Amino acid sequence: MTQPAPTGETPSPAGSPSAENSAASPRTAAPGQTTEQAPIEVDAAFVRNSDADSVHGDGDSVLESTASLTSSIFNYRKVHGRTFQNFKDAEYWGPNDDKQNDALDLHHHMTLLLHDDKLYLAPVENAQSVLDVGTGTGIWAIDFADQHPSAEVIGTDLSPIQPSWTPPNCKFELDDASLDWTYADNSFDFIHIRYLLGSIPDWQKLYQQAFRCLKPGGWIEHTDSDVRIQADDGSLPKDNVFRTWEQFFRDAGDKIGRTFNVTENDKQVDWATEAGFDPATITLRKHKVPFGSWPAERKLKTIGVYNLTATVEGLEGYGLFVGTQVLGWDLAELHVLLAKMRSALLNSNYHVYNSGATLYAQKPQ
Repeated sequence: MTQPAPTGETPSPAGSPSAENSAASPRTAAPGQTTEQAPIEVDAAFVRNSDADSVHGDGDSVLESTASLTSSIFNYRKVHGRTFQNFKDAEYWGPNDDKQNDALDLHHHMTLLLHDDKLYLAPVENAQSVLDVGTGTGIWAIDFADQHPSAEVIGTDLSPIQPSWTPPNCKFELDDASLDWTYADNSFDFIHIRYLLGSIPDWQKLYQQAFRCLKPGGWIEHTDSDVRIQADDGSLPKDNVFRTWEQFFRDAGDKIGRTFNVTENDKQVDWATEAGFDPATITLRKHKVPFGSWPAERKLKTIGVYNLTATVEGLEGYGLFVGTQVLGWDLAELHVLLAKMRSALLNSNYHVYNSGATLYAQKPQ
């Protein structure tokens, strides 16, 4: 795949302050550079249709409004749900039941929209050996294998929740990415990592292992997010529940030694640099992902509906293990927080988003 063409604007070098760009039309950073997103413009019609007590709607109406968006995914991805099995001594904070897996697949589709319907942004050409780390339901690996029938694609995860039907060039393996990798040096043309927040105790080690296992000239791509939910336009009160939610995961991350704020402070750039990737190719594309249909730009509206639906559906799964098993919260106490979060997410007067970033970089030839 060729690299998406830049819009003609010049982003700032990775690791340095970035010039603002339009959130409605996100740029793709040139090699060795970083893009950031400007505030998202609020749809004036959306504001006029909102009053002080309005919300996006209850959970049922949100799902009904997005049924046409999600039916094509759920019709053939429902089979991904499997009984959860622990892998050795590894722990993962998210459930793997049908409900949570549907939310994962929604986030996959949301990420495709965010990336302009591209499975990856790195300028990878003719990749023949591909590794998808933390594959989850396997949807990315399957789609890549379908699009690249000559490539051999391996997806790894702690849980066997992937479908039994796969393209002949795609397979799944049980593995813990946080342990020492058993793949030989120079094995892969492309290594893909996505949404492993709260899962990795040593991100620098993970990047180093990816570097070792990539062939010279191979590419890494890592998309992730953090748990901060914020607004740029002052629509949030200072004592909002999103601050409690952020601290909830910061405390959990500190306790288990696995950060939930993976993209904070351009950490991905530091990890890639220290691992040995070519500095001239280290590219960081930042993005803001809205919750709900409040943005003025049509694509961001659609992304926002997917993000809101997936998050509301997955909310209990996100907090259950972290709250009761890591932080020792009482179940009733946790349900109070989840109810407040759900109400805040559905409040259409809150023009909120969470942040994320996609990094890609090349191993020197």
